[in-house]
Amino acid sequence: MTQDIFGQDSSLTDAAAQQDWNSVQLGVLSHAAAAADHLGAVLKAAPEYALAHAIKGLSLLMLGRSELVPTARAALRDAKACYEGALPRERKYVDALEDWLAGRPSLAIQRMEQVLAVFPQDTLAMKLSHGIRFIMGDPAGMRASIERVLPAYAPDHAGRGYLLGCHAFALEETGEYERAANAGRQALWMAPDDAWGLHAVAHVHDMTGNAKSGLDWLHGREEAWAHCNNFRYHVWWHKALMHLDLGQMDEAIALYDTEVRKDKTDDYRDISNATSLLVRLELEGVDVGNRWEELANLCAARTEDGSLIFADLHYLLALTGHRKEDAHRLVQRIHADAEKGGSEARARMADPGCAAADGLEAFGDGNYKAAFARLSAARGTLQLAGGSHAQRDVFERITIDAGIRSGQLDAVEAILEDRRAKRGGAEDNYALARRTLIAEARTQSGAKSVPAE
Repeated sequence: MTQDIFGQDSSLTDAAAQQDWNSVQLGVLSHAAAAADHLGAVLKAAPEYALAHAIKGLSLLMLGRSELVPTARAALRDAKACYEGALPRERKYVDALEDWLAGRPSLAIQRMEQVLAVFPQDTLAMKLSHGIRFIMGDPAGMRASIERVLPAYAPDHAGRGYLLGCHAFALEETGEYERAANAGRQALWMAPDDAWGLHAVAHVHDMTGNAKSGLDWLHGREEAWAHCNNFRYHVWWHKALMHLDLGQMDEAIALYDTEVRKDKTDDYRDISNATSLLVRLELEGVDVGNRWEELANLCAARTEDGSLIFADLHYLLALTGHRKEDAHRLVQRIHADAEKGGSEARARMADPGCAAADGLEAFGDGNYKAAFARLSAARGTLQLAGGSHAQRDVFERITIDAGIRSGQLDAVEAILEDRRAKRGGAEDNYALARRTLIAEARTQSGAKSVPAE
């Protein structure tokens, strides 16, 4: 038996394998591209290590791709074969994989919380609970989980910086913007490769409408995310959003071409970055050229996946208005999955998925009244689709623009007020521009209603 970098007992006995396992854990925490290579080394050196098989399976499920489920099941089979030789803490990870494969990621979260109740300094369990809750759209749970274990972390604990990065993001997602920014800065000071903490501060700038300061924050800190897997594209996406808010459209498009879509993957997280950025640009009247074609081709091949409603809605962004038959097929599949039920993913297909998908399809068809009605119906539960406030804001913007285009100005103003309240009273340039559009529409309406003399 050995101990890992976080002081947790491990059933690994080989020192080299333990060193690779430490690198796996640090890689998961820092979103490092090298984590997969280290995991492969552990599995080769210690094929009897159940926890490594479990992490392989859980990592595959987090990718939200139906074709990876059989490989995740194989990882569970391999983990189960080693189950008796695993420590009780390690077995909980195997149980979590089994729960998620059974369609209950919420039970996987509970398994991680059971680990943390006994081993609060297990930073990997903290990160997994945080990550699955993020996918499930549970920011309050993210924050509560971290704050339960925070007192157990001494200043010199190897995982404290990453813990603070997760705390920063949870604070931001629950509206504590100043505390979030402070925690994120401290996280990066303690763990210079904590891209999650760095990006939490970027989220604060987005939510408080302070794009200029956000660019200042990211500038010169590129090394904090250069080591990342595809998460690095997401940080570049944040930078592009800041340029967009400042009206610097050429800079935003340049980042789209050189960083956000540097690699033309069909990973749903990369697709969500790309589609949501192009939609934002188009809502501001920017001609994005033929950039939709590449995304539409990829998303047309993902219409039958059904792993995550968050992914499906972003695939739909690439198809509505561009590949209408494929868009309609995806909407129909979301409705069919909702009717089947039987898993937590399908429950989210039903609500908010069906209404949101119908609304996006209507918007793509130019039926703005129907789009506003359906997207407004989904708005109250859209949190359950997962992702962050900043990511889901693309659907909020489409809702607002649909309302303006269909003349439902009072209802749109109510949404803008709610949006401002959730941002601590701050407004970005998108909201200010829409308020101007509403005022102009009312002025024109009033002028038309004045009787001729």
